[in-house]
Amino acid sequence: MIKPEAVAAGHTGKIIDMIISNGFKIVALKYTRLSAEEAGIFYEVHKERPFYGELVGYMASGPIIAAILEKDNAVEDFRKLIGATDPAQAEEGTIRKRFAESKAKNACHGSDSDENAEIEGNFFFSGRERF
Repeated sequence: MIKPEAVAAGHTGKIIDMIISNGFKIVALKYTRLSAEEAGIFYEVHKERPFYGELVGYMASGPIIAAILEKDNAVEDFRKLIGATDPAQAEEGTIRKRFAESKAKNACHGSDSDENAEIEGNFFFSGRERF
């Protein structure tokens, strides 16, 4: 997912280009906006954490780009491509190093497991929206 601040800053095309250039196939793509309720459901795993309310508000603050990507070892490779959560600690050439504003506004979300990738993909896309 490309997060609201990266979309607002006009980085969508550059980020998608980095994704494709790194061997990922986009099988679903959607420009959308999460309601606060939807963002709360999506990030429910963090409900007990102190940053949950801020995260939900931020993710509902503007449009996002949701995507499903395919590649051998996709989850691990995408996590490497996006870089560390804190852009100050992210490696050069990663999406977060190039486009993130802060640890909280970090440009991209990437699933942390194949299981969560399936859940998150199903959150945004029906079967007929996947190619």
